[in-house]
Order: sequence, then C-alpha cells, then structure tokens
Amino acid sequence: MRKVVMLKTALSYALALSLASGTAQAAEASRAPAGAVDGAAIETLTLTNGQGVTAKVLTYGATLQSLMAPGKDGQTVDVLLGYDDVKDYAEHPNYFGVTVGRYANRIAGGKFSLDGKAYQLPVNDNDVNSLHGGGKGFDKQVWKVVSLKSGPTARAVLALTSPDGDSGYPGKLDVTVTYTLDESGNLGIAFDAKTDKPTIVNMTNHAIFNLAGEGSPDGALGHVLTIPAKAFTPVDANLIPTGELKPVEGSVFDFRNPRRVADGIRDGRDQQIVYGRGYDHNWALDKGATRTPELAARLEDPVSGRVLEVLTTEPGVQFYAGNFLDGTLIGKGGHLYRMGDGIALEPQKFPDAPNKPAFLSARVDPGKPYHHQMIYRLSVKR
Repeated sequence: MRKVVMLKTALSYALALSLASGTAQAAEASRAPAGAVDGAAIETLTLTNGQGVTAKVLTYGATLQSLMAPGKDGQTVDVLLGYDDVKDYAEHPNYFGVTVGRYANRIAGGKFSLDGKAYQLPVNDNDVNSLHGGGKGFDKQVWKVVSLKSGPTARAVLALTSPDGDSGYPGKLDVTVTYTLDESGNLGIAFDAKTDKPTIVNMTNHAIFNLAGEGSPDGALGHVLTIPAKAFTPVDANLIPTGELKPVEGSVFDFRNPRRVADGIRDGRDQQIVYGRGYDHNWALDKGATRTPELAARLEDPVSGRVLEVLTTEPGVQFYAGNFLDGTLIGKGGHLYRMGDGIALEPQKFPDAPNKPAFLSARVDPGKPYHHQMIYRLSVKR
C-alpha cells in the first residue's frame, strides 16, 4: 500500500513539474476517416482543448465542420450551421464553414484586369458576378494534410496547389491553411499563399454561427453584434460595392455600440437592406489592415452567454445574416435552415477590390506572399 501511495505522489509531482514547465499537452489533435467525395478519401481533423471547445475540420474544402462551445449553463453545443455527412458539402454546397478562395466575396461580371491583361472568371452568382472564387473554388477541393500536432496549442496544417489558369485566375498558387486551438478558446485560422506570377488573392472562412446552437428554433437574430467600423461599403442591386465608403452613423448599419441583429434587419426604408434582403454587406474596419489580428466583430447570445470575438489582419468584415437560407437545405440533425438561422462574419479585403482602385489592393506578386490571420475567440459571459 505504501508503494502505491508513493507512486501516486511521484506521478502527481511529475505532472505538476510538467505543467509548471509548460511541456504538458493541453490541447489534443487527432484524425479519422470521414467518407469519400467522387472517390477521394476525406478525413476529419479534430482539435480539442481542456475547456470544452472542440473544432472539427474536413479535408474537403478545408472546412470548419463543427465548433463545440460551452454556455453559462455548462452545456456544450455545436455553434456552426453545416452538414453531418461530408457528401452533403459536395452535393448541396452552401459555403458552410468552408475555406473560400481564390477570391472571397463578389467580383463584378467575373472580370478584372492585371497589368493591362483582362481575365474572365466563372459567373456563378445569379449569372451576374463571380462569387467566392467562382466555379470549382477552394471550397470544392480536397486538401492535403501537411501536419497535425497536439500540444499547448493544437495545430492542423492543410495544403492545396491551384494551377495557373484555375477558374480563370492567373498564376500557380501554393496555399496553406493552418488551424490552431489553444486553452483560452482561441481558434486561429491562418491563410498563406505564394504565386509564380501576378494574381489576386482574398481568402477567408465562411463559418455561419448560431451561438444558441445550430438549429435552435429562435435562430440567431436575437444575437447582439458589435462592429468597430465608422463606415461600410454600400452596394448596387447586384450586391457589388459602389466604391463609396458610407458613414454608418444614423443608419441601421451602425454597430459601433452593441445592438440586436433583429433591430434593423427588416427595415425596408433603407434601400441597402432591400438590396441585401437584410444584412449582406462589408464593413470598413476602423483599424484597417494590421500586422497582427485585431477586433473585427463581437457577437453575443444573451441567453446562453456564449460570446464570439472575430479578430483579423484584414481591413474589412462581411456580415451576412443567412438571408438566402430558404428552408430547402437539410442540415445537421435534420434541421431545416431558414433566413436568420445563422450569422457569418467573414474577415477579408473589400468585395470587387480588383475593380475599385480606391480599395486596398488584392494583388499578390512573386516573392511577396499573401498572409491573412484571423481568430475566432470563444468565451462565456456569466
């Protein structure tokens, strides 16, 4: 008995030393088969911390499939809209949690010019614009797992090569997406790309959140949103920015102080709300482009107490309130997703920037790699 007690004491002492020295593995990373798409094997990469946060990433589309987060009642729920089966991401695409590229958001007419040469991209947005890369974007590709590591911060690195001319874009592009999860509830996503000729790049994640839990009957319109931005980029009837930076003051686009999403989303007196069927607009963040991630948006569910902060190095954030979800898509757990059932907060460069010289350029050149770092920071307000 004395030997058992001594052994337990020694193990406890070793654990204490490990924790004190910072060598303990606080977050776990694992992988498992997730089925197949068009004959290609797909995997699920799982990152888990000790605070009840779990992120699952599919190698199809480098997709954030689920994000489990605890609430103030101690219950842990999935806060992302999406599908249970990987095949549904391929057969019923709706950008749920995917990595978007080469160019997130819209490009007018699918056209842009670079160094005097015109390029035409697939037009996949109401036969008018190129949306989220057009055609077979990064969300519809099978990514390679480069590395998967447990540790104080769990890490998964995925890679993809987009050949010259892919969906009309110039230049061979070598891309990596790195997901990280730490003990503080920070889910980091870093996008890196390098090219062999001038091109344009604008990557983001298209997670759609309901902090009450995906499929909750009241949707996400009761969430409280803050966006630190004095201006947004108004759009035309085709949801293409006019090129103007319009002050939010005095409008339903003013989220500088916390406001319920529902308070302005159906205000048909504002033509911008009519164009977007609600909120589907880009905010010009006060911080602009930064070297390290800074706050782009804060979303809170007052009932569960779950809080999401979105941080980014990019100058804009697209706030989309699921306006085009019409109840025809069957998501996780057999839930029908409807307008307002989820909220996307997509950090990025401004929509149609290649055609708007006043906007920050999305150009990427050889020897000058693209980098975008963003964070989904989860916490609980008691």
